[in-house]
Amino acid sequence: MPHDFNQQVIEEFRANKGRVGGPFEGGRLLLLTTTGARTGRPHTTPVAYLPDGGERVLVIASAAGSPKHPAWFHNLVAHPEVTVESGAFTYPARAVVLEGEERDRAFARAVAADPGWAAYQERTDRVIPVVALYEITQGPPNINASSMGEAIKVVHDAFRRELAIIRDEMAKGGSTLGAQLRVNCLTFCQGLHHHHTGEDTALFPFLADRHPAHAPVLDRLRKEHEHIADLVERLRRAVGEEGTTDGPEAARVEVARLTAELEAHLTYEEEQLIPLLDAAG
Repeated sequence: MPHDFNQQVIEEFRANKGRVGGPFEGGRLLLLTTTGARTGRPHTTPVAYLPDGGERVLVIASAAGSPKHPAWFHNLVAHPEVTVESGAFTYPARAVVLEGEERDRAFARAVAADPGWAAYQERTDRVIPVVALYEITQGPPNINASSMGEAIKVVHDAFRRELAIIRDEMAKGGSTLGAQLRVNCLTFCQGLHHHHTGEDTALFPFLADRHPAHAPVLDRLRKEHEHIADLVERLRRAVGEEGTTDGPEAARVEVARLTAELEAHLTYEEEQLIPLLDAAG
């Protein structure tokens, strides 16, 4: 993509915590910062990604089917440690270029999610690389927010976008629905689990110490997390093969109901926690 267009997307992505319009609206996009193979300088590029469970995400060096690999791919081969911006989080990651059967299976999953990847491969004689990005854990997550209250909202909005994508893909239907939704849900569920674990073990004790009168609210939120875990498991089943045995329409209704319950939890938590966090700050 032209440099000016890239820069516009980068600025919009950062300003809106991962939301962009134009050709990327509604899609999955991250900002990938690599170290120049020849210059040693940082380079940031908007890149589409494919969720792959809770441990990694996949990026595909398609360059829209051009004859050459994109510059960011050469950079990460030379310098595998990269920085990933997801909108809600910024984190260091280790880039691993997939080889052989592992690459082929990952690319097949990408094609099942979006046939456009197959069209790119048909345009070029090169084998389009698939790269796995593994987060390098370095303590608490770096949330792109200036306060604890804003951090809750930023993370929740990322979950809301994930839920919206799941509902949209259910509505579209089609032969690629099952594989795409399963991957979507795994990523969403993993992120929600880590978010709630952090609240239960660190945030809630901090607030209980500062605001003992709100202990009943915090206790209720802890109990809600158990209910949310159950809802998430039902959502997994609803978007999987076992969830479609009663037909696609029944699956869509169940997903709509479950995602509405999950969003209600996010809203309730914001209403209760953000005023406390703002006061504590």
